[in-house]
Amino acid sequence: MGTVVESANQGAVSLPTNKKVTVIFVLGGPGSGKGTQCANIVEHFGYTHLSAGDLLRAEIKSGSENGTMISNMIKEGKIVPSEVTVKLLQRAIQENGNDKFLIDGFPRNEENRAAFELVTGIEPEFVLFFDCPEAEMEKRLLGRNQGREDDNIETIKKRFNVYMESSLPVIEHYNSKGKVRKIDAVKPVGEVFEAVKAVFAPSNEKVAA
Repeated sequence: MGTVVESANQGAVSLPTNKKVTVIFVLGGPGSGKGTQCANIVEHFGYTHLSAGDLLRAEIKSGSENGTMISNMIKEGKIVPSEVTVKLLQRAIQENGNDKFLIDGFPRNEENRAAFELVTGIEPEFVLFFDCPEAEMEKRLLGRNQGREDDNIETIKKRFNVYMESSLPVIEHYNSKGKVRKIDAVKPVGEVFEAVKAVFAPSNEKVAA
């Protein structure tokens, strides 16, 4: 495990002190519609969407030592070491010209959260939480047929278990700080986005003023 973390740390660039960024964590179970709504937020409010899952999958495709380790862990329904994911996210923020980011599917547990805030020095503006029952998420995942190897019933069950055990404490942590904006994710996509817009529009208008 040490070599994985060491390789993740190699070449890491710290955020410049003059780069002030706004980060919003987007959380919800697998299949809750995070990706769809992030695309809408990007289009309407000018954020850059960083998906922890997409960054990890890109690393897998690169064929690196990190990629092989990540692939094996995802197949087993396990969570990738915090340092690896934080470094991928940090690099993506560093290399992007924007200063407003949606981070989708991260932090997945309290260790992730603490590592992100410690390494980047960034605390999220708020957490957008898509609340969706397990039965609905399962139905969506099995029906979307995106060709992802983690969209099978056994892996889906593991992912639900990991989410319930690990991610909910993160939501509770930020809720205690008044930073959670909960969205009912069962409704049709358009209605869900109307609720999302109500969260983003006030701060967006202040920035424009």
